[in-house]
Formats: sequence, C-alpha cells, structure tokens
Amino acid sequence: MEPNTSYNYHPVDIANWFLCHIDRDAGDSITHLKLQKLLYYAQAWTMVLKGKSLFEADFEAWAHGPVLPEIYETYKQFGWEALPMCECDDVVSENVEEILHEVNRIYGGKTAKYLEELTHLEDPWIAARGGIAPELRCSTVISKGNMIRYYKSVLSDE
Repeated sequence: MEPNTSYNYHPVDIANWFLCHIDRDAGDSITHLKLQKLLYYAQAWTMVLKGKSLFEADFEAWAHGPVLPEIYETYKQFGWEALPMCECDDVVSENVEEILHEVNRIYGGKTAKYLEELTHLEDPWIAARGGIAPELRCSTVISKGNMIRYYKSVLSDE
C-alpha cells in the first residue's frame, strides 16, 4: 500500500517550513531530533490524508526514532542544540501547508524526547527495527506502506 504519487518536495524544503513556523519570539526552538519527528509525522499524515508522499526519501529506523539520513547530514553539526532560522520561501502548496500546520499544532508543542518515545510505541518503527534492542544501530527503511496502514488505523480508531 505504497502511495501512488509524490508531491516531490525536497525534504530540506519541508524542514525549512517547520524551522520558519516556530514562534521564536515566544522562546520556542526546534532541535534536530524534533525536526526529524515532525518530518516523519508530516510525511505519514500527508500520505494518509492526501494519498501522496511529500517526498520520495525514506525514513530509517534509527535508535532515536525515524530519521531521514539526508536531513541528519544537513543538521548534524548542531547536535542537541536549537537549529537556526533559515530562508523562509513559500515552496509548499496550500493543501500541503494545511497538513504541515496541523502536524505543527499537534506535535510541535511536544518535546523531542516525547516524540521519540511516541515513535518507539508505533508499529512502523517497531516493524522496521525487527526486534533489535532500541539502543542498537539500525538503518532499515521504514516502509511507506506500513506508515499508511498504521496511521489510517489510528485515524479510524478516533
């Protein structure tokens, strides 16, 4: 049950959207760990609600939850520190932006650690890990089909 099509955004464009939509004036910040989880939930909910993926890139089931290796490479130099502001271009369509706003509203106020723990309780990450200990290194891809199935079931349970 893979998505049929993709919006073909670049993951960095979606990352920049999140970095541009935090309330820095209110003291909000976003770390690399939290950004990865926001991207993961944005991808999952876009696939469920729009039937298309945001981007072609796949998340891997790393020890701290779902990770896009490309985004990891882009921001790894910041470690656990807050990520800086970036160029804020309007590159996402209105119907995608609706979902990004909802993901930000629902998950954006949570801590990075909370989001990490939440992903560790959900089937797509668990299945990709294949039973190995949570702290062990893993680069198995989290199936988009598993993401769609799981988050559709969450939606139908509500």
